[in-house]
Amino acid sequence: MSANRNYTAETKDNDDRQYFYGFDYDVMHPYMLKSFLPYLREGNAMEMGSFEGAFTKRLLPYMPDMTCAEVSTEAIEKAKAELEGHNVEFHNSLFEDLTLNKKFKNIFMCHVLEHVSDPVSVLKRVNDEWLDDDGRFFLVCPNANAPSRQIAVKMGLISHNAAVTKGEEDHGHHITYSLDTLERDARKAGLKIVQRSGIFFKAMANFQFDKILAAGDIISPEYLEGCYELGHIYPDLCASIFLMCEKG
Repeated sequence: MSANRNYTAETKDNDDRQYFYGFDYDVMHPYMLKSFLPYLREGNAMEMGSFEGAFTKRLLPYMPDMTCAEVSTEAIEKAKAELEGHNVEFHNSLFEDLTLNKKFKNIFMCHVLEHVSDPVSVLKRVNDEWLDDDGRFFLVCPNANAPSRQIAVKMGLISHNAAVTKGEEDHGHHITYSLDTLERDARKAGLKIVQRSGIFFKAMANFQFDKILAAGDIISPEYLEGCYELGHIYPDLCASIFLMCEKG
């Protein structure tokens, strides 16, 4: 990452997209956690790119010894206020500059790698420096091949599945991953890929889901669960792609 970037400004909503949608908090966060639970190791944890602590709060019942690394000063201050009283150690730092004198049984990096200018070097630090010998690394990124994105290509709204849109660029995105390119970078970093999957089959854009969820009577919890289960069959057609890795 460049020291010239304004990381707090990148977290602000822009004319083309919101930084977070209700769909992210209310649908994707619970299903990300559900996807992780079978693979968690007992012990400490690190969250890379914890933002304002919303997902951290979901992890804490399972990971009571948590370390959070976040580059936005404003976001980390909000996280500290939100998580006051919990056993959370905060580091306001670039991943490239982060100094930690311990290893972790669980490391989470969710919707963050696409913001990193040199992702392989950061993933290499995960493998070589921070991941315990029997630890697990949970890596989640937005999926270039999500049906909602492919529909946008057919509508002429974006040029190709893996395009980085203007709104995404303003939010600091450098790449839009698919399973093959995410696996490529994880392997380059030396990580061992143990499990690959998708999280939540998604045919509509986030803002469309927000409107439907706000209506309250269009889709049911059972429908959302069905989309989650369908994602196990069609991982390449999910909102997010997920790799569970171990030390290589």
